[in-house]
Amino acid sequence: MTHDEHARRSVEMLLGILDLDSSDARTTEDIFTGVSHPMPTGRIYGGQVLGQSIIAAERTMPEGRVPHSMHGYFLRAGDASQGLTFAVDRIHDGRSFSTRRAQAYQNGVPIFSMIASFQDENPGIEHAEPMPEGIPDPEDLEPDEALSDGIHPLSRRMLTDRPVDMRHVEGPLFGAAGAEDSAHQAVWMRMRAPFPDDPALHRAALAYLSDMSIQESILRAHGLSWNLPGLKVASLDHAMWWHRPGRVDDWLLYVQESPNARGGRGLATGRIYDRSGGLVASVAQEITIRVPEA
Repeated sequence: MTHDEHARRSVEMLLGILDLDSSDARTTEDIFTGVSHPMPTGRIYGGQVLGQSIIAAERTMPEGRVPHSMHGYFLRAGDASQGLTFAVDRIHDGRSFSTRRAQAYQNGVPIFSMIASFQDENPGIEHAEPMPEGIPDPEDLEPDEALSDGIHPLSRRMLTDRPVDMRHVEGPLFGAAGAEDSAHQAVWMRMRAPFPDDPALHRAALAYLSDMSIQESILRAHGLSWNLPGLKVASLDHAMWWHRPGRVDDWLLYVQESPNARGGRGLATGRIYDRSGGLVASVAQEITIRVPEA
């Protein structure tokens, strides 16, 4: 299989997991089902559930109303060998805003719970934090998988199989590269193949992307890398705000920092910019992190 064929197949796989089926069951909730993203670790990637939950909630929206924020909690580790069921509650529909609760289930128990708010497009005041200056262009950086020599085969497989081209400005964190005691990092990212023009798919795929690498500013603050034996990291919650339209098959810059870590938890925040410098989204995530004793 050529590189282009592999890239196209990985993006088709992502589009498949975002294509949820509707249930015919007559209940007080809107029910949807979806498949899972294959993962070498056997655990569901959190960004998959974020994207699918937004798709499920948006399917219940009045026409023209789009998500502007979501707040979710990862309750249990998901099994990537199984599909998921999504239950959506229509909490509120106002004149300009709607609120939805979406929960993802496996084997009858919730693994993720989210509340999202949707709004009609309205004019208003506008400002945005500018994109940082001095960031190299993505074409001047090596793809992460090109720097994967010497890492664990499972990690290399995750890099090569994912539908995303990612390029760390400070160097990827699966080895010693980039672990330089700084609570900041920047990552260029885009889908490996063209995406359909449907804005709902781009919003959901942006949620998918937002869970990639956001934890790493916490690791960098302490000079840690993913290959540290005994390191345990798990996402606790995830918040996202969509500010402006953006395409996930064009280059996006994900600027991240960690303002705090304490009590076995670390907080990371991020801003996602398009190539022209427009602020597309903001993200916050808290993780639990266990570092082995020296």
